[in-house]
Amino acid sequence: MSERPLDPEAVRRGAFAGFLALLPVVLVIAILERELDEFDTSAWAALAFLLLLLVFALAGWIAGATSPAAPLTNGSLAGLGTFVLWIPLRILIWAVRGGQGLVSGDDPVLNPGAILVLFVFSGCFGMIGALLAARRKRDNGGGESAGRSRPVPTARAEERPDSEGQGAG
Repeated sequence: MSERPLDPEAVRRGAFAGFLALLPVVLVIAILERELDEFDTSAWAALAFLLLLLVFALAGWIAGATSPAAPLTNGSLAGLGTFVLWIPLRILIWAVRGGQGLVSGDDPVLNPGAILVLFVFSGCFGMIGALLAARRKRDNGGGESAGRSRPVPTARAEERPDSEGQGAG
């Protein structure tokens, strides 16, 4: 019986860890959005976006490191899971603020374009995190060559014909 490519436990673990890492990032972003007049055009917005991408990669790393059968699939799903867990949190922040325009209006909280971009990036960066975890696991001896050094390639010795019976004579 072969291993199942999809490991729901690894995906859950990665998505939940990503969500926990996302909480302080979202909190800081919410504070900065409230305090800064031009948050969307400031360098803080770019830094916040990079932190979000790192969180998605972390989720993928955790899922990919614990699922040897298909780390990229599980990492991508963990990144997507982190994003899906983030949406209700974002709606809660919007509701507490008493804002208007959840998905429509001049400045919607859940802009459909931004949702699509984050959906794609969460899966991609989850996959990147899983790829890095799988490579690290392989390079640290997680594969079949654990504990053994890799053979060093050597140049083949030049084959020479036997000199008996050859030469002057």
